[in-house]
Amino acid sequence: METDQIMSAIFLVAVLALVLPGFLLTNSKVKLFMKNLSIWTIIVLAIIVVIYLIK
Repeated sequence: METDQIMSAIFLVAVLALVLPGFLLTNSKVKLFMKNLSIWTIIVLAIIVVIYLIK
């Protein structure tokens, strides 16, 4: 892995660690949780694609 990929992965894990507790607290219902989880998945995938295309 290149340094840029490692830094990107560390950044995404750090964001996840900061957001996850509040995310789980506010999404106690399964339907709402799945909707928000899918939105976050799309956001993370978009960031990964943009990083990949920049290189």
